[in-house]
Amino acid sequence: MTEEKFTAACIQLASGSNVDANLLETERLVEHAARQGARLVVLPENFAFMGARCHDLLEIREEDQDGPIQHFLSQLAQRLGLWLVGGTVPLATADENKVRAACLVIDDQGKRVARYDKMHLFDARLVQTGEHYVESETIEPGDRPCVVETPFGRLGLAVCYDLRFPELFRALVDQGMELLALPAAFTAMTGEAHWELLLRARAIENLSFVLAAAQGGFHISGRQTWGHSMIVDPWGTKLAEQTSGNGPVLAEIDRSFQEATRHNFPSLDHRRLHCR
Repeated sequence: MTEEKFTAACIQLASGSNVDANLLETERLVEHAARQGARLVVLPENFAFMGARCHDLLEIREEDQDGPIQHFLSQLAQRLGLWLVGGTVPLATADENKVRAACLVIDDQGKRVARYDKMHLFDARLVQTGEHYVESETIEPGDRPCVVETPFGRLGLAVCYDLRFPELFRALVDQGMELLALPAAFTAMTGEAHWELLLRARAIENLSFVLAAAQGGFHISGRQTWGHSMIVDPWGTKLAEQTSGNGPVLAEIDRSFQEATRHNFPSLDHRRLHCR
């Protein structure tokens, strides 16, 4: 039975290189969201660790289904009785020099019910700020979209740079997506230019709720992320937003509004081209 109305939360952080400190802050903010009635909580990308270099993820990688970060997510979801989208966790691959950026969904019993590996990797040079990122040197891309059945509807998963590839979200809609969870760590420059535009576009064109949890602030490594975690409804309206600083973003999700919108404005039924 799908819940017609429920409270969702996105957690905004400015994670550093101390895993224990990051997990303590994550726990504090998720507990805060739970006290305000959140039933579904989304964490940002790299919630447990943001080092100076992407390569630093190798130092904290975990085997699939085993490791302190994964155990933390399971125990937290079970203790608070909520569903948790665990940002990204660096999971080991066959290549000892690479990890998968895995977005894990944990149910309210602490059981992992889905894993999505980030598909699109951020290899870009930001000339204006002198920043240079080559995620593909350390991260192995995933190869399949993921939609999971939840008590809140069919939840699609995407991570950060994925947001720029609309064909992924069409594929998620073809799998029945009704809500999208998007952990992210947008740079300050690209976030200011494109973050809100892309989130609202993905919500509008797919007539889906978007739950976007971001890193936001100045990091110990010297990096600055954009923040502006937000929850957007299928009409592209921002229901809640955290511009900067750590904190939870909460909003009531009304599935009947989505059903009415898809019925009265059936653009998804008018598609002439489909992803293969």
